[in-house]
Amino acid sequence: MAAITSDLATNLVTAAVALSALGIVSLAALRGWRDWIQFKREELAICHSVGQDPAVPNAGSRIEIADLKERLRKLEAIAAGVDL
Repeated sequence: MAAITSDLATNLVTAAVALSALGIVSLAALRGWRDWIQFKREELAICHSVGQDPAVPNAGSRIEIADLKERLRKLEAIAAGVDL
């Protein structure tokens, strides 16, 4: 009878520790998520206060897009068998 009680107590303690650990990890993840959301809100507020539209790419992005379009045009020409 004592062995059954000991096993039950061990199982209950293990379950309690596991549940506590899960709760701590969940709370830490929730706090990280909230902080990340707050960071994104502040980032958007800064963009709007400066007058920069986040949907409009900056000059560096435009150059990269133009370069990618040129490379795509060349690859399409190669695929079609056209000499450049």
